[in-house]
Amino acid sequence: MKKLHSLFLLFLFLSVSQFLFSQQIADTTFSPPGVKPEYKTGKGPLILIDEGHHNFHTAEGRYLPFARLLRKDGYQVGSYEGRFETDKLKGVKILVISNALNEVNIENWYLPTPSAFNKKEIQIIKSWVKKGGSLFLIADHMPMGGAAADLAAAFGFSFTNGFAVDTIKPGPAFFNRSDFTLSDNAITNGRNQDEVVKKVVSFTGQAFRIPKDARSILTFDDRFTLLESDTAWVFDNKTRYTPINGWSQGAYMKYGKGRLVFFGEAAMFSAQLAGPRSVKIGMNSEYAEENYRLLLNIIHWLDGLYD
Repeated sequence: MKKLHSLFLLFLFLSVSQFLFSQQIADTTFSPPGVKPEYKTGKGPLILIDEGHHNFHTAEGRYLPFARLLRKDGYQVGSYEGRFETDKLKGVKILVISNALNEVNIENWYLPTPSAFNKKEIQIIKSWVKKGGSLFLIADHMPMGGAAADLAAAFGFSFTNGFAVDTIKPGPAFFNRSDFTLSDNAITNGRNQDEVVKKVVSFTGQAFRIPKDARSILTFDDRFTLLESDTAWVFDNKTRYTPINGWSQGAYMKYGKGRLVFFGEAAMFSAQLAGPRSVKIGMNSEYAEENYRLLLNIIHWLDGLYD
């Protein structure tokens, strides 16, 4: 009976989540207090947010609060349009790719989920990072995880195309230092006590496995299971359940002269108003008050400000 009750709560949560996440707008009022700019306004390195691959999150769309926070920190933040090309990446310090999609999955969130990037683009990105570029790749639950899997695999990461959920207490996932699901590392420690991150919240997303040279930031424990189905948000007798204890939802690694940060959930770095009641989801959520600090720490590490 307890298991059936847990499954009922799980599917109820997923049903509500599907409704909420289908009605997302950026919270343009979000502005965390106490941010001390790293650079003078507009004088920091160039960060481009991908908009050339049918991205669900863009600099002037659902990731507007993301872009505004980094601009407040002094960075130059723009959009990358079109396919990835070597010449167009010159002068770019950090490339952010969030929830890219193949054209066939723009409206159809079911299998197959082809790569959002062709082989030439993947090779260009791989070479760009190896020579000193910094890539921040974010790929959410199906179909976004599948669309970014080939790019992630080029660096040794194994993205999945499912939904990572807490089967004991359905809802947002809480990662804490106290239970070691949030690790003690260069990014979560920052450069001083004011930059230490003790808690992070994510909002569903996928789970992935990392190469030996990478370090996990967010690590699932035995409460979590990966649900993989042929259609997003549809779970039935064909759904595959995989335990993901020890798998990651956020990790980082140096690659050649460059740097990588990969995350399997995108809403945690947004600030959104969802549904008719404008539920706050992301950095503006009252229980995700440290998420913005994690984002700034990630960007500073990708910028090479500390190791």
